[in-house]
Amino acid sequence: MRTSELRIGIIGAGKITRERHIPGFKAIPGVRIVCVCNQHRETAAKVAREFDIPRIHGTWEHVIEDKEVNAILIGAWPYLHCPVTLAAFDADKHVLTQARMAMNAREAQRMYDRSKECEHLAAMIVPSPYGLTGDPYVRSLIESGFLGTLREVHVHGMTSDLADPKAPLGWRQMTKYSGFNMLTLGILHESALRWTPPVNRVFAYASKMVPVRIDAEAGKPARVGTPDSVQVLTTHEGGACGTYRLSGVIWHDTRMEIGLYGSDGTLIYDLKRDEIRGGKRGAPLEVMPIPDGLRGGWQVEADFVAAVRGERPVSYTNFATGVRYMQFTEAVARSSRHQHPVALPLQEFSNPSL
Repeated sequence: MRTSELRIGIIGAGKITRERHIPGFKAIPGVRIVCVCNQHRETAAKVAREFDIPRIHGTWEHVIEDKEVNAILIGAWPYLHCPVTLAAFDADKHVLTQARMAMNAREAQRMYDRSKECEHLAAMIVPSPYGLTGDPYVRSLIESGFLGTLREVHVHGMTSDLADPKAPLGWRQMTKYSGFNMLTLGILHESALRWTPPVNRVFAYASKMVPVRIDAEAGKPARVGTPDSVQVLTTHEGGACGTYRLSGVIWHDTRMEIGLYGSDGTLIYDLKRDEIRGGKRGAPLEVMPIPDGLRGGWQVEADFVAAVRGERPVSYTNFATGVRYMQFTEAVARSSRHQHPVALPLQEFSNPSL
């Protein structure tokens, strides 16, 4: 793939695909988007007209079968990520899939195992955008010993997105589409994985504060499938412990941040504002501006193309990382359901329904 044209077929053209992926790919020489398929043919046609995509397909299978396509962008909901990925690999096509990686850990492992059998194909997950800007700087601080020995990890994902009980049921609250994924648990854990040792044990409690919402498509009340409040205690390799607090139902003190507390210093990353506060032992916390030379950012499309062309391996986010955060998500679901700690990595995969 170093010299040949990359020809992308899109399966699922939601907001992120339209606002980021399509413009990102169109800006790269030697890359062409040749077809698109969406949940409804009319919306696929609209996207094709807007972005000058030559063909639409009525099913995702037809995109896979398209002989001109040699790479697949999966912008669909998680319930399609595993079957589409496996079919794409079978058809000898590269894969970039939206997060979350899959519905559950079993599916994620299947995707990862198949990717290892197709090492000539690029396999990448769209990374968590949270913390990308400051990631190189945070890594440099940790590597320089700023924290000392990590003692605690605090992850907060507190929003009012679901606080109004009259808000309709969204697809993320339907287990048939989202599986074990809940709130921002997976996306924030993926960000935390960049700076913390792996979690080896979780104990969790999850609630549905608003158990019934109106299903807009059906036009009637329906039971909510995924939690809207999640609390997790973690232990990490090396001895650190952590807390994850996630909610969609609070009106105040909403925030998205990751705090790293060490024996010698502290780093708190405000993920919404891309602001890092830090302090050494005995000194107050102060804003630490991200140096220009250590400023990261969104380069998903360029990273995928580079991986396809063999220029560099995937850095954000490969399938191995996806398996880790999917196992964490499933461990939280299991622990909450059965009210006992769950060890990681998982030694076996449960039935998706638990």
